[in-house]
Amino acid sequence: MNLPRFAKIKQELPRPVVSDIPSKIINELEKINLGLRIKPGQRIAITAGSRGIRNIVVILRTLVEAVKAAGADPFIVGAMGSHGGGSAEGQEKILASLGITEKNVGCPVLTTAEVVEIGRTSRGVKVFCDINAWQADGIIVCNRIKPHTTFHGPVESGLVKMMAVGLGKKEGASFIHRVGPDKIASALLEIGEIFLYSKKVVAGVGIVENSYDETALIQATLPEDLIQTEMCLLKEAYRLMPRLPVEKLDFLVVKEMGKNISGTGMDVNVIGRMRIAGVPEPAKPLVARIVVLDLTEESHGNATGIGLADITTEHLVKKINREVTYLNCLTSGNVQRAMLPIIMPDDQKAIEAAIKSLAAGDPTGLRGAIIKNTLELEYLWVTENLAEELIQGGQVELVDPVRPLDFQDGFLVLDL
Repeated sequence: MNLPRFAKIKQELPRPVVSDIPSKIINELEKINLGLRIKPGQRIAITAGSRGIRNIVVILRTLVEAVKAAGADPFIVGAMGSHGGGSAEGQEKILASLGITEKNVGCPVLTTAEVVEIGRTSRGVKVFCDINAWQADGIIVCNRIKPHTTFHGPVESGLVKMMAVGLGKKEGASFIHRVGPDKIASALLEIGEIFLYSKKVVAGVGIVENSYDETALIQATLPEDLIQTEMCLLKEAYRLMPRLPVEKLDFLVVKEMGKNISGTGMDVNVIGRMRIAGVPEPAKPLVARIVVLDLTEESHGNATGIGLADITTEHLVKKINREVTYLNCLTSGNVQRAMLPIIMPDDQKAIEAAIKSLAAGDPTGLRGAIIKNTLELEYLWVTENLAEELIQGGQVELVDPVRPLDFQDGFLVLDL
């Protein structure tokens, strides 16, 4: 098939970076006087989730050392809702894959599926907490703050969600994902208030990453300021979020998807798709066909978000752990995101299928792009016509000249 030719381009994205992470964390903890908020001999739980947060081991280890310096006894608690199959063993496996082990962080790492009810919201909703965290003398809530892939509101994916869903385990996740996308933010705030009112939370540590998947901001907060702090950090996360250089594409090829990249495998804020019944699709970006070629090893078979694509490959499908994927999507209530798209034998056939579905004749007029994943968008390959348009507009820099796509045994060979 006569495929369009592609050129490699580079786009400039905002890039604030924390150069010395341990020093930054120590300074932030000093600002909130953490050493005065915990007492010698207390057991302090520090939350760790299932997301691929850059520098998370260094961040957790520094928090552990700060708690020890105050004379307290820290431990890491797995806070990941229903991820890892909702089991202690599954959670432990995910944390270990992220480098979060006792050896690396300097304290025990505890995972469990057991929760306790800690209160009820004004609407009578039960609020749950990981039993290990609740039995501790205090909790430090640590998480990355970023736009969510199901809903939008004053808080999205961050510290409040880490309490309500992460520490709430399967029970907490199950409730949140059933209240409807338009009500999730308010439900999170109500549950977060229960946690904060309990006085169990002693501090929050919010992380924001830039478009290059680097640590851009770290801010510690007192419990009474936690929600307001998260709201401010979320605005910054939106500003730093990676984006495609155009708002309309005929086709987008994503080389890899995965839970370490986004909760939905591919970030819906990047690709412009929600695929939630009753929720309108974003106006932009508008992508007619999405092709996803592979699933990251770090996903452990969790292909949540595969339903966001139109076409995929046999190679990806063979990696899917259906039990884990279905649990994730059934718990969230977003079953469409687990539905399989058209499956083609290999990368070449998948890309050709997308193009055939769009162009009856000459496909060189199509506007297309190829990206590694939805986190790494500094470099991408775009069709010849789109490259000319972007370069003339001064939006990007040409890295590699126009050339045909290269395939080996059906697999796309492309430097990204």
